Amino acid sequence: MSRRMVNLAGFLACAAMMAFALYSQHVDGLDPCPLCIFQRVAVIGLGVIFLLVALHDPERLGGRIYAALMAVVATSGMAVSGRHLWLQSLPPDQVPSCGPDLDYMLDVFPLAEVLSMIFKGSGECAEVHWTLLGLSLPAWVLLSLLVLGTAGTWNNWRRRPDSAW
Repeated sequence: MSRRMVNLAGFLACAAMMAFALYSQHVDGLDPCPLCIFQRVAVIGLGVIFLLVALHDPERLGGRIYAALMAVVATSGMAVSGRHLWLQSLPPDQVPSCGPDLDYMLDVFPLAEVLSMIFKGSGECAEVHWTLLGLSLPAWVLLSLLVLGTAGTWNNWRRRPDSAW
């Protein structure tokens, strides 16, 4: 499979993940917590990079730059997912109390303080509303970012075998 096709497949996988997230939010009523929103940002960021590299089809140096960007975005998203999973694993008496919603925090507090409050987590981030095969949404996002980030990084770091679609 050509490098372009792998990148296009990565973009489509990220688009499918976002479609499921939006379906879950708007149809099933699963409103995202602040950590879920940051995971969505990582998935969207990775998808945009996949699409850009598929359209651009760079030579070796460009491919390696895109690969590094993919690795950074995927790793950042996995860190957020890992933090989310950790909050979900806490015993009920150790879960942080629920805080204000993200819109309110962004209106009232400076960005650095908002980020600090988000990554401390809150009670809403510790709730598990959906599982598949015993894994919650943050676990699936972590696994997906691991697979997509690894595949994208490897695909774009390697030598360009061809430029055909």
